[in-house]
Amino acid sequence: MPQLSNGLTAMEEDFIHIPESASYPTGSLDFLVKLQKDEEKRQKAMRASSLVNGEDLSRLKLNIIIVGAGLGGLAAAIALSRRGHKVTVFEQAPELGEVGAGIQIPSNSTRLLIKWGLEPFLAGKIVKPGNIAFRRWEDGKTIGLTKLIPQFEREFDAPYYVVHRAHFHDAMYQLALQLGIEIRINSKVLDYDEDAPSITLENGGSHSADLIVASDGLKSYARTKVLGGVDQAPRRTGFAAYRATVDVEKMKAYPDTAEVCAKPNLNLWVGDMRHVMTYMIAGGKSFNMVLSHPDRSDPSTWSSQTPERILSGMRDHFKGWDPTLTKIIGMIDTTLKWPLMSGSPLLRWVSASSKLLIMGDAAHAMVPYMSQGAAMAVEDGAALAEAIHQVEDISGLPRALRVWEAVRKDRADKMQEASLINGKLWHFADGPLQQARDEAMRPEVEGREFVTSPNQWSDPTTQRWTYGYDAEWEVKKAFAGKTFSPVNGH
Repeated sequence: MPQLSNGLTAMEEDFIHIPESASYPTGSLDFLVKLQKDEEKRQKAMRASSLVNGEDLSRLKLNIIIVGAGLGGLAAAIALSRRGHKVTVFEQAPELGEVGAGIQIPSNSTRLLIKWGLEPFLAGKIVKPGNIAFRRWEDGKTIGLTKLIPQFEREFDAPYYVVHRAHFHDAMYQLALQLGIEIRINSKVLDYDEDAPSITLENGGSHSADLIVASDGLKSYARTKVLGGVDQAPRRTGFAAYRATVDVEKMKAYPDTAEVCAKPNLNLWVGDMRHVMTYMIAGGKSFNMVLSHPDRSDPSTWSSQTPERILSGMRDHFKGWDPTLTKIIGMIDTTLKWPLMSGSPLLRWVSASSKLLIMGDAAHAMVPYMSQGAAMAVEDGAALAEAIHQVEDISGLPRALRVWEAVRKDRADKMQEASLINGKLWHFADGPLQQARDEAMRPEVEGREFVTSPNQWSDPTTQRWTYGYDAEWEVKKAFAGKTFSPVNGH
C-alpha cells in the first residue's frame, strides 16, 4: 500500500479523522486530559535525577532580560529560571514593593504558583475564602452565591486565595532570589533595540540578551516598539475605584459588621453603576475594600484633593446603601483612588525580530472585575517558559514565540472582554434587568441545580474556562497542532 506524505496509507486517507481533542466547550474529554497529565507527572517523577527544582531543564537555554519587577515580571522570571534560563530583571523603582491593598489569586493562578514553590513564602499571609456572595446594594440580601470550598479545589485542583498585594509581591521576590535570579533596582529603561536585542538604561548603561521580555505595565514603552512605533495604550472606562482597608478589630465591636468578617468570605455589594468588593487579607487581620463608581473627571486632579475630600466623596457615592456596608465604609481612615483602565486587543505582542515581547498589563490591561489581571500575567510567564521548552535550538525560538502569542492573545483578549461584561452585569439600576438577573442567580443561592448564571464565578461554562484553564497545557496542545494558528500571519 503506497504511503502518503502524512504517513497514512491511501486507504486510511479515505476515512475521516477522529479528533483527539475538542475545539468547542465540553467537559466530556476531561477524564482523558487528566489521565494524560497524570502520566506526564509519573514520567517526570521517574526522571527525577535530571530535574532542577522539580522542573525539566529546557534544551535551549537563553540569556533573558525582563523589564519590570512587578508581579508579572517576577512570575516570568521564576518560570523561566526554573527551566534553566539565565534571567536578569531590571526595575526602575529605587526599591521593590507593591502599591495597593488586597488581591485575589484564583485557582488558575494558584495551581502554577504552588507548583513553583511559592506557598511556603505566603505562610500565615493568605486567606482561603469559603464562598463569594453577591449582595443587594440596599439591604445586603444575598442574591448570588459561588461556593469556593471545597468545590474549586476539587474541580480545579487548586485553591482560591486572597492576600495583601505587598505580601504576594514579597513572596514572589523571595522565591526569585532563592532561584538565583538577579534583580537590579533603580534601573529605568530608556530604549529598546529589538534587533540586537538590548536595552539602554537612564544611567547610560546598555545590556544585551537573547530575548527581552517587557512587563513594564500600563504605560509600557516597549509596546510602542512591538507595534511598530504607534502605541495602543489602555483607555479609561469612565469608572474609578477607591481602595482601602479596615482593621478587623474595629468591625468586631458591632454585631452587624462583626458578622461580615466572622467568616473569610468574599462579599460583593452590587447596585446602580457601583459595586463594593470586600474580603479579609493579612491572615484575617485586615478587611480589604474596593469601591467602584463612575468618574469621568481628570485623574491628574485627584492628587490635589485633600484626604478629607476624597473620603467624603467616597461616602457620598454609597449613601443610602446597606447600613452595614456604610457603617464599614465609615470606619475607613484613608483611601486611594484609581482610574479603571482597559486595553483592547493588540495586533501583536511579539516584535518583528522575535527578540522583544510584551506581557502582563503592557499587553492586556483589564478592569479588575474578574480578578484576573495578575493571574493573566502569571499565566503569561508560565506559558512563555513552556513554549521555549518545546524547541531545541535558537532557530526554533520565533515559532515558539508565535505559538505563545497566539495562545495567550486568545486567552487574555477574551478575559478583557469577560471583565468588562461583569461591569455590565453588576451595575444595573433597580428595574426589569436587575430583577431578571437576580432571579437567574436564585438557584445558586437556594442550592438548586442550574446550567447558566449571570454570576460569572458560578456560571458553569465561564467558571470552567476561567479557573480550569492550564496555561502550560494549552501551549503543549498548540505545539501538538491541536489549537495553534498564527496571529495576524506573523
